[in-house]
Amino acid sequence: MALAALPRRDEHARRQLAEAARGARPVVLARDRILPVPGPVGERLPSGGLQRGTVTTVHGPQGAGATSLALHLAAAASAAGEWVAAVDGERSLGGIAAREAGIALDRLAVVRGVSPRQWAATVAALLDGVALVLACTPAEVRTGDARGLIARARERGAILVVLGAWPAEAVLRLHATGASWDGLGDDGTGLLATRPLEFTVEGRGAGMPVDVPATGRLARAG
Repeated sequence: MALAALPRRDEHARRQLAEAARGARPVVLARDRILPVPGPVGERLPSGGLQRGTVTTVHGPQGAGATSLALHLAAAASAAGEWVAAVDGERSLGGIAAREAGIALDRLAVVRGVSPRQWAATVAALLDGVALVLACTPAEVRTGDARGLIARARERGAILVVLGAWPAEAVLRLHATGASWDGLGDDGTGLLATRPLEFTVEGRGAGMPVDVPATGRLARAG
């Protein structure tokens, strides 16, 4: 079921996906309410990770590293042996980028071809079955739909990472402000080894937003 592509408006297929993933989802104890995010990114987050049952948003201008940052957060679930689902309406999430970010492709389901009208229902169904859902937002998300997804994530103890505009509350808001690849020499030769990211963190326990550079082998996506 890695990189599964579902037909548009195929509600039966979406339900099957959620049911199949639910069997792989472990029971979450109270002491495990925080999903640790490894590396320098996690070091900048309150409690060192993502709180289950909450929404985290990631946004930023094109090329600033927002996609890489979101994939890095999603990889935390893979590191814990859990399932990740992605709703990729713009087809901006590729298998190579996901693998380089540390996401296990055999525990990744990607849903594409979702119309804006069906977006919220699709995300809600996935929250029923997997530990973390990474959802690229359509051009506009209704406030009522956003609040419904907040409630669904809280009820199911799942993590929703939203990539794009979000009209409602979020426990954490990460704003990517810049990214560039390191590894090339002065003559333009060499290997791209690391991608330093600069981002701000706002939310519960984050204090005042500050620029925090984080360096690691992240996905080659903007």
